Amino acid sequence: MITSRERLQAALEHREADRIPLDLGGISGMHIDSVYKLRQALRLDPPGTPVKLLDPFLQLGEIGPDLIDLLGVDVVPLRTLNTRLGFRNAGWKSWTTFSGTPALVPAGFNTEPEPNGSIMQFPGGDKTAAPCAVMPYGGFYFDALTRQDPIDEAQLRVEDNLEEFGPISDDDLAYLASESVRLEATGKAVVGVFGGTGFGDSLVTAGLDLKHPKGVRAIDEMYVSLVQRTDYMYDLFDRQCEIALRNLEKIAPVVGDRVAVIYLTGTDFGAQNGPLISPKTYRTLFKPFHIKINEWVHAHTTWKTLMHSCGSIVQILDDILDSGFDCVNPLQTSAAGMDPVALKTRYGSRVTFWGGGIDTQRVLPFGTPGEIREMVRERMRIFGAGGGFVFTSIHHVQAGVPTENLLALYEAVRDYRRY
Repeated sequence: MITSRERLQAALEHREADRIPLDLGGISGMHIDSVYKLRQALRLDPPGTPVKLLDPFLQLGEIGPDLIDLLGVDVVPLRTLNTRLGFRNAGWKSWTTFSGTPALVPAGFNTEPEPNGSIMQFPGGDKTAAPCAVMPYGGFYFDALTRQDPIDEAQLRVEDNLEEFGPISDDDLAYLASESVRLEATGKAVVGVFGGTGFGDSLVTAGLDLKHPKGVRAIDEMYVSLVQRTDYMYDLFDRQCEIALRNLEKIAPVVGDRVAVIYLTGTDFGAQNGPLISPKTYRTLFKPFHIKINEWVHAHTTWKTLMHSCGSIVQILDDILDSGFDCVNPLQTSAAGMDPVALKTRYGSRVTFWGGGIDTQRVLPFGTPGEIREMVRERMRIFGAGGGFVFTSIHHVQAGVPTENLLALYEAVRDYRRY
């Protein structure tokens, strides 16, 4: 019987195996409220059983082994225990989301609401520091708080924007080594999510894990800097790239070919109606370092490489693929110019499409089960032909999706994923 690893490998090599690989929780995940609803609907837990919150900032719930097996998921993530808020996924305690979902959150997660009902988070869980993120009362997600000091151009130092990057610790290397062995034994395909290689990633720019981030830290200021401080940003990316490559040199030997794919960058280059940056800016500031990272990975490992970018990226997609990426996610087909048939026709032989399976903006939360089934069937047919496709939602499954729609999604996946 074919394994999940073999199934994914076939897709990456643009071959048809027995069925189209399914990802849930490897690259694209699910809001904890929706994870709880799905688990309850599938009767995996007694009512009131909490779900672990593995990404406190994005509020992504754990996709447990029982759910993976029941849905036929093929991909599992390999990452350290560090969260983007600076505390580790350890020391679990109880919390309840504003929607009433029982959860287990890491010890560093602040569960005490402000007088107005909002929840603040603090870098490293240290409440003596200024808060780095807020979830408004009744909200579903945290918003990064801007902690941008006034910028003095004469005193601006690249080192200030490198504070969150550094050598990977021996403890993290040991964890990745042992966890990669455990995950390989499941027969699932392992996706490495190691961090440090996402140049210009807005969530990294905000410095959520830093008590006093310095340098260019506001997201809007970062985009301004791509144009007005081009030399500064190039130097920053160059230094970051050096650190990332040194860390990959340490990680690769301890995880080996147990990893099938590595998630290299989550920097968003697209908005709903077009790219956020010009093709020239991509070629000048991002492409040189994407090429360096991709070339190193392909020269020193068996891993395939994946890039995540939301929105309309068709204007820079040729350059992205020239940079050496093997997979593109999440394939936001609702954005301008991202027509599924046109993408498959033009790029299907060059890249593995990792996403595009169901529209999470409109169809999944607001459509009917019938509309969901039809979109899943259509996307399997378009993207799946000849391999080169991993089915997953267009970015994370959000909160507020009706239970019947969640069930319709994965029932349709089961019914239509065979080649």
